[in-house]
Amino acid sequence: MKIAATLRSTFPRQAAVLILASAIGVPVWAQQAQPSDDSQSVPSAAVQQQQTAALPAPTVAPAKEGFWGRVNPWARKKWVKRQTDPINDRLTELDQVNAQNRNDIKDVDARAQAGIGRAQSAADAANQTATAAGEQASTANNTAQQASSHVGQIGNTVNGLDQYKPVTDVDLAFRPGSTMLTSDSKQKLDDLAANLTGHQGYILEIDAQAPGAGGVGIQSSQQLAESVKRYLVTDHQIPVYRMHAVALGNVVVATNSDPDDKPMHVRTRTVHVAVMENSLAAQGTASPQSAVSSTGTVQP
Repeated sequence: MKIAATLRSTFPRQAAVLILASAIGVPVWAQQAQPSDDSQSVPSAAVQQQQTAALPAPTVAPAKEGFWGRVNPWARKKWVKRQTDPINDRLTELDQVNAQNRNDIKDVDARAQAGIGRAQSAADAANQTATAAGEQASTANNTAQQASSHVGQIGNTVNGLDQYKPVTDVDLAFRPGSTMLTSDSKQKLDDLAANLTGHQGYILEIDAQAPGAGGVGIQSSQQLAESVKRYLVTDHQIPVYRMHAVALGNVVVATNSDPDDKPMHVRTRTVHVAVMENSLAAQGTASPQSAVSSTGTVQP
């Protein structure tokens, strides 16, 4: 009877404690560890120590959760915020890192584009400089070729300045013992001078011959040459520097003669006038027309 009364008095209280503990989340071992009023249901100290060692460590509930927070933590925004704050912080950090990376990429790209632009500008400038240098080199080469050609022309001109070719000639006959020109001789000189009007690059070779031994013949031939030169200067204004005269005396100048042949002597008083032309000096002017010599032949 006494045991039954004890059970009746103890069970309702333990059942209520278990139900309340389950509702507020208190571990079962804590419920079982609570002492009862009945001294017969209290275990010994050794048994309590073994039970405590065998049970897992108690979990500490978050502070300030409140009753409904411990019963249903998913129903509270604060709890959700506490759970998601580390994630949000990490996401924010990742966003900042991504933003920094984007800025770094933009900066690197901008510097790369600027470097490429400067390199392209330098390449364009170098290309323009090379093109200008090539054009200058080509111009210099053309100028050098023109100068070389001009130098060649000048060389040919210089070499040809003293080269004269015969154009026409006349033979003038004088009366024995006289230095006066005959009418026939004057006519020949008039025709010769008329062909020289406006012409450049010519000279007149005048060689006079007269019979007489030694200096007599030379003096007489010199007087004949001076008579011809005087007539050309006074009557036809032929410059003196274009006339070159020589007094040969009584000696006949024969070309391609045999050195062993004896020199021939003239017996008449004559003057030979030849027109010699330098084709380079006479460029741009009319060449003297061909004239008929005293022998009737035409000189080219």
